[in-house]
Amino acid sequence: MRGKRAGTGVTVAVGALALTGLALAPTAVAVTPDTATITADCGTFGSGEATLTATQDGTAATVTVDSAAITAPIALAQDSISSTLTLVNAAGGTTAFTGTKNAAMAAGDPVNVGPLTGTVASGDTLEAFGGSLQMTVFGITITCTATGPQSPGPFVFD
Repeated sequence: MRGKRAGTGVTVAVGALALTGLALAPTAVAVTPDTATITADCGTFGSGEATLTATQDGTAATVTVDSAAITAPIALAQDSISSTLTLVNAAGGTTAFTGTKNAAMAAGDPVNVGPLTGTVASGDTLEAFGGSLQMTVFGITITCTATGPQSPGPFVFD
């Protein structure tokens, strides 16, 4: 009988510690909105609507760029585009998201790059308008710029 009471006491103590750990666990951080739309001009390489999708994990953040209106001029292998997305910070300065992630694309396929990685601080408010997306393919740099503010608004990082 004595062994059962000690076992029950240990179980209650472990359960209490687990609940305390859950209560003290850090809350998940999030960026809002998580998607935004821009109209981009890429010069002779096309123009049109693009969707930016952002994620955040602490100070690490990613942005993926998808556009059905901007298409690959030639077939491109997976992870063959070197990309830098520069977003304007409302507090001043810019934040760059970089990477070489892209899906394989046939000529004429929609452009998709990312996730591109960057570092953010809590409260950063980042906007594509005034920044740029530079994609380098076979030594040729394609620069795309937003023609107006992103909708529904800038990314605000937690």
